[in-house]
Amino acid sequence: MQRFCFIFIILAVTVSASSYKDQLAEFQAYKQQQTTTFQVYKKEQNKVFQAYKHELMRYWEQPKLSTKTQWIHYSQDQKTRSDVDFKNNYITVETVANTPKQAKHNLQLALAKTVTFNTKQAYKYDTLQQRLDKISQPTSMVRAQLDTKPILAPILFKHQSTKKDVVSFVQTHTKHIGVKQQKNTHKKIYFVTINLPKDSVIQRSKIYYKEVVSNANKQSLPIPLVFAIIHSESSFNPMARSYIPAYGLMQIVPRTAGIDAYKFLYGKKKLLSAQYLYNAHNNITVGSAYLHILYYNYLRSIKNPTSRLYCTIAAYNTGAGNVARAFVGTNSTQKAAKVINKLKPDEVYAKLMKDLRYDEPKQYLKRVTKRMHLYAKIYVN
Repeated sequence: MQRFCFIFIILAVTVSASSYKDQLAEFQAYKQQQTTTFQVYKKEQNKVFQAYKHELMRYWEQPKLSTKTQWIHYSQDQKTRSDVDFKNNYITVETVANTPKQAKHNLQLALAKTVTFNTKQAYKYDTLQQRLDKISQPTSMVRAQLDTKPILAPILFKHQSTKKDVVSFVQTHTKHIGVKQQKNTHKKIYFVTINLPKDSVIQRSKIYYKEVVSNANKQSLPIPLVFAIIHSESSFNPMARSYIPAYGLMQIVPRTAGIDAYKFLYGKKKLLSAQYLYNAHNNITVGSAYLHILYYNYLRSIKNPTSRLYCTIAAYNTGAGNVARAFVGTNSTQKAAKVINKLKPDEVYAKLMKDLRYDEPKQYLKRVTKRMHLYAKIYVN
């Protein structure tokens, strides 16, 4: 009887292992299929981007579009734009106008919107984003409601802003208007530049405090790690977008980290839309889940928690395979772990800084590690 039980256990384990391999292979095949689908979608997006930039050149010699750390918003007629630079801590509002009076009106209106918009409004009134939304999206793409978290108001006003507060702020900052002339179009550009408070990044981090703490605890991650990742990815710009493309606070790439994290969280294979990832709650939930996957799954064979943390930070930027390559010359995390486990954490850090494939993940590791100490002082100690 014991013999039959033993045989049954072996068969069960074998079937289970086989089933897991089949599921993994199926998931990888799905990801590959979605990568192909997303590339087609990305091409269509690029067409819309190029057409929009071409339109902007009617008024602007140097058209600007949103980046990881800059939120760019144009008026409907494209003659006025706001540039919120979250990294360098300033707002610039510019307008192409025929008279100083018209310019002042345009600048005041744009500035009022910029300092009061929440994420939902920023998305809704973004002409480019509305055009992108009209592109036929992959059927598996998940959409969601956008949140109504304010973008700038909490760092500019000590309490919930009233209409009187906004009017006073706008009038104060449009008393002195600069003017410059474009070389090619000879159109005059009127502008104002406003410095944001020195502690703006920290103040913006407080907007997302509950989501960060909740998800860090849920995924068994250090709270300062999630804050430091957001700071390094977007400077707490909820409308962040990079060319990859990656979206939102934690710069989630839909076809890679997005698919992995959504499957881990909800057991479903889905692509995540820009709209889904511009929702701060969704973005932090997905980004934290992906950090969990890196630390507790892909890099689980690294024994020392500090060494594994360094590798996780680098992997969030460049992928676990590239981290492994820094140690063993291949994408095998298992082989890399054997080497890493023979090193002290400071040696692992030094090796990553020396042998990571590109300079960007090296600087990323350096920034995130440094910022973890900052957020530990603010939110933990």
